[in-house]
Amino acid sequence: MTPTLRTERLLLEPYVPEDEEDFVALFQDIRVSRWMGDGPSSEAADRALFGRIFTKVYARNLFDVWAVRRNGLLVGHAEIKPTDTVSGHEIIYALAPAAWGSGLGTELARSIVAHGFGTLGLTEVYATVSAPNAASLTLLDRIGFEHVRDMEEEDGGITRVLVHRPASTDQPALAR
Repeated sequence: MTPTLRTERLLLEPYVPEDEEDFVALFQDIRVSRWMGDGPSSEAADRALFGRIFTKVYARNLFDVWAVRRNGLLVGHAEIKPTDTVSGHEIIYALAPAAWGSGLGTELARSIVAHGFGTLGLTEVYATVSAPNAASLTLLDRIGFEHVRDMEEEDGGITRVLVHRPASTDQPALAR
């Protein structure tokens, strides 16, 4: 079961059915969805994705998926899941544009990584980021991710594969 995580300003908790409209609005925002998966999807596809969070991911306890809230409002989405692309666990996060530029992305990414190292006991956490997504690449570099390799996508685009390893097994994965 996906646990609830708290940061200084964010609450990460499992989605509830009432989040569907806000989830769809987040994923339909081209400024957000252009960096997610294969890019923008139809509203129907995003609604189907939201449904699969309950019928597949939560029902089978496949991996952790969170609604990201600030002051009670849904402001983002986060996941940590195993993926064959990197042969390990990958973090995925998205914030609504209204939440950009205030350090919430850094706070969010740090909390997911700390969950991976702490609760899940991982020794590496990965991220895959489209090469033109400078904001995410800068954020991940700042919190300790290192570039591993580039993957060429079918459309000719480049995806950067990044990894984060704890600084030392004797130290907490991330200091606050």
